[in-house]
Amino acid sequence: MTFLGIDVGTFETKGVLVGADGDVLAIARRRHGISTPHPGHVEHDPESDWWAGLTGVARELMQHPGAGEIQAVGVSAIGPCVVAVTEDLAPLRPAILYGVDTRATRQIAAWTERLGEDEVFRRCGNPLTSQSAGPKIGWLREEEPDVWERARWFMTSQSWLVARLTGEVVMDHATAGYFHPLYDLRSRGWDVSGFEDVVAQERLPRLGWTTDVAGRVHEAAAAATGLPVGTPVIVGTTDAPAEAVGAGVVSDGSLMAMYGSSGYFIRVGSSPLTHRDLWAAPFVLEDTYVLAAGTATLGTATRWLADLLALTEAEDTVTFGRLLELAGDSPPGARGVLALPHLAGERTPFQDPTSRAAVAGMGLEHTRADVARAVLEGTGHAVAEALLTYERAGVPVERVVAIGGATKNDIITHTVATVTGLSQEVADSPGAAYGDALLAAVGTGAVTDLGPDCSWWPQRHAVRPDAEHAARLRADHLAWVELYRALAPWARARSAAAGEER
Repeated sequence: MTFLGIDVGTFETKGVLVGADGDVLAIARRRHGISTPHPGHVEHDPESDWWAGLTGVARELMQHPGAGEIQAVGVSAIGPCVVAVTEDLAPLRPAILYGVDTRATRQIAAWTERLGEDEVFRRCGNPLTSQSAGPKIGWLREEEPDVWERARWFMTSQSWLVARLTGEVVMDHATAGYFHPLYDLRSRGWDVSGFEDVVAQERLPRLGWTTDVAGRVHEAAAAATGLPVGTPVIVGTTDAPAEAVGAGVVSDGSLMAMYGSSGYFIRVGSSPLTHRDLWAAPFVLEDTYVLAAGTATLGTATRWLADLLALTEAEDTVTFGRLLELAGDSPPGARGVLALPHLAGERTPFQDPTSRAAVAGMGLEHTRADVARAVLEGTGHAVAEALLTYERAGVPVERVVAIGGATKNDIITHTVATVTGLSQEVADSPGAAYGDALLAAVGTGAVTDLGPDCSWWPQRHAVRPDAEHAARLRADHLAWVELYRALAPWARARSAAAGEER
């Protein structure tokens, strides 16, 4: 008995074949990139990035001897995205990505004014930000009316992939909760009132829970993927909730810190808590909820830095090893250099799509190593500031489990632990695809207990606050926040001037 999990990330599609006891039998990957056709626009091509990645890893994993016993498939992907498709699921344009895509700033302001800030928050438990998918549908209506008019469905990444596999158009509640303000958090259903001119409810997928079986692999999908016809496919979710489940973050008060291309943080609870600086949504399991936060860049900033410093090699492990080695030649605090890693604006807590990256405090005495360390520490400061938002909101965090590729960067993780005072359990998890496989096992009844003794939970090691350098890094963090505040008015004015020029 085996389960297949596939996750489509910002830069990579990853699939895992997992046995009934949680052992990973095989892993497959396919790389892809992003498109940034205009400032603030971040896109994927659904066919060449999402579907080709899914079919490629599925075909490879189906060559494994254990694949013949496959019981179910779980799919996750980045989100919330907006992909406009025809009746037969053909994409009408590239997909608009999650909060790193900031094109709908004008629609966010107009929609907030139309509905009223208090009513927006009452309905969906969130203010409208670049993480909100609803205004991006509004952007399509205003900027690309032909696409908007022709669209039968407005979907997200994994809902489109599941539809391609099964023919069923369905979205999980955990993702729909980010289609602000079109989803009511407390009634847990679509509510398009006030925006009927933008999107009728009939143009949105039906809703289901992540572990529900959405449908079964049909013949065309079987031919493309190698999956057996009739294999159950669960509704699925976005990558972050899948990562949380795969890392064992399912209990009340536990928090997953995902160190991926961007930072994403999920605090699980048993009731729908809300706060204006955090994102509230249902979780993947019925009667569970999350308060989430996010940074716009994390691993993306380290990759940008490695490219900038000409450290890039064919293998990512070599590239990031060279970057970490270089940064290690500079002491904690980077000899007074501070860096804002806001290469694509920032999310929690600033919600400022106009913020831009900066390196401050440079002198003739500083080196490439100081710049490298400053950017890595700056990325850690961004994560720390997002996590400190929970403390300011009065929401207790009992346990932090850290996952993702950037957890291998000790400078980033130790900066976060030291600034926040929160120890982190770094999980050696295969990632969101592993969570997808586990959710598929739950959805088909093969796994019934997600308690502490579940055999699927990964091994962990602890990252604790660094007492020796705590004073330095905490003082730097306060200065880092002040640096953002000092530069924010300039960045906003610069963005407004650029908009006028366009």
